[in-house]
Amino acid sequence: MILVDTSVLSMAFRRKVKTVPEPALVLIFRRLVTEDQPVIVPGIVLQELLSGVRSAEEFERLRDLMEGFPRAFATQESHVSAAKISNTCRQAGVIVSTVDCLIAAMTIECKSQLLTGDDDFLMMAPHCGLQLFESPPAV
Repeated sequence: MILVDTSVLSMAFRRKVKTVPEPALVLIFRRLVTEDQPVIVPGIVLQELLSGVRSAEEFERLRDLMEGFPRAFATQESHVSAAKISNTCRQAGVIVSTVDCLIAAMTIECKSQLLTGDDDFLMMAPHCGLQLFESPPAV
């Protein structure tokens, strides 16, 4: 199972300028979806993706796009684990957001990997056991 972070979904669905070729993370995400890999969107990621859109039309477009993806929702234990991750990272000199700590905690609880383009997760992973998705090399 692979949890997808806001950074990847934003690149895939919110970019104003469509570049060719698409960013590598978008290609990986699209490949995972096409291959019917178990891609999960945490509820907090959906909230982040839908926050700050400029129009009701864009909000509805993104909401409709996200309907087909299974969700993972935080539990009380997720929030407790996120606080522990935050404290551990801070003690190691790594400052991360509470939302990122929650996404990390949920990924760990699901025994999953996180597909992300956010370097904050790269910095926090060694301190909390977070597994980041690494795409196998192309053949």
